[in-house]
Amino acid sequence: MDEDTESSSSRGRPSKVARLVDQYDLAELGAEIETEWTKEGADRRSLRDLADYFNRELLRQILRNANVETLDGEVENFYRLLTTDSASVADRTRVRRRLEGEGIDVDQLESDFVSYQAIRTYLQKHRGVRYEATDGDPISQLQTAVEQLQNKLVAVTESRLERVNDGTVLEIENPRVMVGVQVACTECGRQMNITELSDGTSCDCV
Repeated sequence: MDEDTESSSSRGRPSKVARLVDQYDLAELGAEIETEWTKEGADRRSLRDLADYFNRELLRQILRNANVETLDGEVENFYRLLTTDSASVADRTRVRRRLEGEGIDVDQLESDFVSYQAIRTYLQKHRGVRYEATDGDPISQLQTAVEQLQNKLVAVTESRLERVNDGTVLEIENPRVMVGVQVACTECGRQMNITELSDGTSCDCV
């Protein structure tokens, strides 16, 4: 999936998902994924699940616009064969030829498929919705784990630094230890801390 075609709305332009919603007249789908993401309890759908759902519905709409008739379950199978590593080369080639034969630009289609980060950006930056993290939320768990490791590293460093300073090896009055973890995108180079990630900040590839 190519996420490099649009920067986030925080830079003044529509997010990738917002652009696709407008381009393919998928406003109802945008409202639906907002509802599904903000549900309470076990019925709530994850961002990854919603990304797959959005991509399948996008594919369905593109086929509909091309006047392509499909059987029940065929759209889901097309998407699976185009996106999963378990699909054989022969099956993927067969699907690509079928779609290209219907006049669909498969390379562009695959470029338009979105990730869960793009869905999160759309929901938070474009639709202005948030989901409060719970103890079971993976982002919340990640932030807690990193903060615990940072605090431990600060404590150990301060203890060792105090001993070094007592030996007059260093000449630092009231030293303060600062620790930070940065996550960098290898594509666009943007760096974010864990708090920014938990707040839904995304890189410029989304």
